[in-house]
Amino acid sequence: MLVLPAACVTFLTTTPASADGAGDCTATEGAVVAVDFGPFGGKVERGCDPTPTTGYELLHDAGFSTTGTQHDGPAFICRIGYTSYNSGTQYPTPDKESCVLTPPYSAYWSYWIASPGQDDWTYSQYGAMSRKLKDGDVDAWVFGATNPGGTTGRPAFSPDDVRAGGPQAPDPGSTPTGAPGTIDTTAAARWLKGGLTDGERIVDDGADTPNYSLTADAAYALAAVDGKSATLDKVTDFLAAHTEDFAYPDGPDRAPDATAAARLALLAESTEGDPHAVGGHDLIGDLTKNVCPAGPESDEPTPGCTAKGDFRGATYAEGQALSVLALLRAGQTPPAETVARLTQLQCKDGGVTSILIRPGEYCDGDPATTGLVALVLHQAGGQEDAVARARTSLTKSQREDGAFPGYTGSPSGSITATAYAAQALSALGDTDRADVAVAWLSRQQLESGGFGFEEDATDPVVYPTSPAVLAGTGTSLVTLTTKKSEPTEPPTTGTPTGPTGNPTTPAPGTGPDLKKGVAYLTKAANLKQGQYYTAGPDSDGADFGLTIDGAYALAATGLNDAKLRGIVDFLDHQGKDGEGRTVNDWTGVGTKYTAGGSLGKTALLAESVGRDPRHFAGHDLIAELDKAVCDGPSTAPDRSCAAKGAYTYAPSVFSQSLAVMAQLRAGETEAAEQPLAYLESLQQPSGAFPSLIPSTDDSDVDSTAIAAMALDLAGGAQADKAVERALAWIASRQLADGGFPGAAGDSVNSAALAVQGLSLDAGTYAHQIAEARTFLASQQNSDGGFNVAKDGQQGSDLRASAQAVGGATGISFGELERGLIGTSPQPTPSPSGSAPEIITPGDTGGGDGGTIADGGSGGGALASTGAQIGALSTIAALLVLAGWRTVVLARRRADTGTGR
Repeated sequence: MLVLPAACVTFLTTTPASADGAGDCTATEGAVVAVDFGPFGGKVERGCDPTPTTGYELLHDAGFSTTGTQHDGPAFICRIGYTSYNSGTQYPTPDKESCVLTPPYSAYWSYWIASPGQDDWTYSQYGAMSRKLKDGDVDAWVFGATNPGGTTGRPAFSPDDVRAGGPQAPDPGSTPTGAPGTIDTTAAARWLKGGLTDGERIVDDGADTPNYSLTADAAYALAAVDGKSATLDKVTDFLAAHTEDFAYPDGPDRAPDATAAARLALLAESTEGDPHAVGGHDLIGDLTKNVCPAGPESDEPTPGCTAKGDFRGATYAEGQALSVLALLRAGQTPPAETVARLTQLQCKDGGVTSILIRPGEYCDGDPATTGLVALVLHQAGGQEDAVARARTSLTKSQREDGAFPGYTGSPSGSITATAYAAQALSALGDTDRADVAVAWLSRQQLESGGFGFEEDATDPVVYPTSPAVLAGTGTSLVTLTTKKSEPTEPPTTGTPTGPTGNPTTPAPGTGPDLKKGVAYLTKAANLKQGQYYTAGPDSDGADFGLTIDGAYALAATGLNDAKLRGIVDFLDHQGKDGEGRTVNDWTGVGTKYTAGGSLGKTALLAESVGRDPRHFAGHDLIAELDKAVCDGPSTAPDRSCAAKGAYTYAPSVFSQSLAVMAQLRAGETEAAEQPLAYLESLQQPSGAFPSLIPSTDDSDVDSTAIAAMALDLAGGAQADKAVERALAWIASRQLADGGFPGAAGDSVNSAALAVQGLSLDAGTYAHQIAEARTFLASQQNSDGGFNVAKDGQQGSDLRASAQAVGGATGISFGELERGLIGTSPQPTPSPSGSAPEIITPGDTGGGDGGTIADGGSGGGALASTGAQIGALSTIAALLVLAGWRTVVLARRRADTGTGR
């Protein structure tokens, strides 16, 4: 990784630059940016803009210069230079990077952002042109290796370092590193089964006394690995038969041991049992009835109560948290004081103490308890501040190798602490840290399959093995289940069943408003003559990838086929953006830089709307795609091929999957064999797919969903099994609010793609799909657009909106079909892309029919009646301004049947 260690970083503070010559930026006024030229022999250069607008403008106003790529335009920053460093030379220099195509993730300028007061970097998944700055924001640019999840390549300095003008100390929140790895959960389950006496219980060493708590732990792990099984049934039956021995030690008519009762209730809830009827007891009712009204300070203290809100006899934070969780999973709202009690156990640094201390007593948190309580508070909702502080505490206590200590000052990594921390970080969307923690756990797994208490242990123990298994399977006691969702009616997709017909609208409250979403995507400020510009309407360069995403969304909904026709015609007729580029410049078709993923994405659109991909945009895209299949990995410095079966210059699983689907839909089954085999080889034991090619061993919801669509289209026993595993993994990643973790946090993109993926088996995952669509609805704004993420910068984003609208329908890219019969041919846009909108009499220009200039069918009174043809004379001036020759020739071609 080409990043200087924090201790070696030197900041060089620049003179702030701005158009109005305002003064220096502060922590609350203006925005600051730092660019690390360390890999090129320089320093970290710092500058600011007192009147911030976008991240792109911040760079330039602060004195930096940039160059984009020929493939993506100026929005993708490929080179950065600074006026005071080496005469403004931009890096990497042309001999190192041509900047024709998107640079590889192993060597590019990664973009990191931090909000006011935040001292931890977030990897920006979107371009600097889309970053809307506010006072106090901080940006950083680092050259080196990272991936869409920001797993590697984090700046070696913190946002506070940038605000202060120089580093003070290494960033305690920097992402740890560690070799990737997965836990052999099957081996762990085998070891646990082997330790069961009579196949039903765990006994203490040297005795025949059942250890009910450890038996429950073993049951959780077996449920996570095997699901329903005869062994699990035998263990749960044993525990149910000994409910009173375990949970009611003071007698069946007395208050239960809260921790034991909660454990049994959670086991029932996870294995299709009834927590209201376990061994003849209503565990949920008994827990609810035995919440402490006060602590020992009361005139009539209740035995087993440390403070108001405790569950009687809980004693430790674990018992309190599990009891709250048991009620939540039973569908019951816990008494408010029981949840508040958990927040009272949080120390000033965000950690949570393991003992049920009274308010004001000495507080020393530990990662295991912090992880468990964070999980429960996150599930309970309404405790965002406490959860955020717990997450911060976890990130600060994680070691460089991914492990967590069992207690403050411990020199050893703890299996239990690392497992609970990994579960919590995963649920909170911090998947990079969770994955590194699981990788550390995998290296601690013993030959037997079990785990010891601490690192380098030699003896396996049940207690730490259970949470390690849950972490390894991507679940926790919050989400653990052996139950398949009962089939319900699949979500209404908002699309007709064929190429013609009226689209249907999703039932109220079941998902986002697709009509409003389409209105947002097609309004004139966003869709300019069949093109999208991520940098805004004043940008000259179209974003062809986003333009196709928008077309996919319109095709999926069927709510504005005229605007869809406008996009398709712009691409097919090789319409030029303001920089004179066509879609062919984006795909690199016919050049040595052919981008297989971009070719596949374009061909797939053609197939989806009934166009011939063998005659699209002036090329046979399928033949070119067949030629783009790699025979083997290329050797440095050539980075065109990642492996045999990969496509040339396809950097991600997303690109690979789209291209595979394009080939399969074109009937190129044989040509797709190697690409399909390579895609299948990327699937991890968990069922997940990585984001990048070659794999960086991360696990990504978006990539797993798109890969599942490709494999589902391919069909066959092997592919079907891979799809089943992929969907199970996706479902396991769903957050409490119905969303899914992505690079941007609780991500709209990820939730939308998860809906598409899970809809491949809508009967099994109907509940998860409904929850995800509800989440998408919660992220839709009044203008119809969508936020990027729940906890990120708010405001409608084009890319997120395109994915949300299309994804909410649940239609796979492998099955997407939309006929354009009945729509009118569109004129080829002028090269400037700036022709004025032509509005016919009686047309406001905002209807579904669209206008000629912006890619609609014309519509309005002029289109509806020949009697008004004389109205042309009243808009002659507009025709001249619009480039009348282009419009009239296009109309003539349509009249003779030669136009598309």
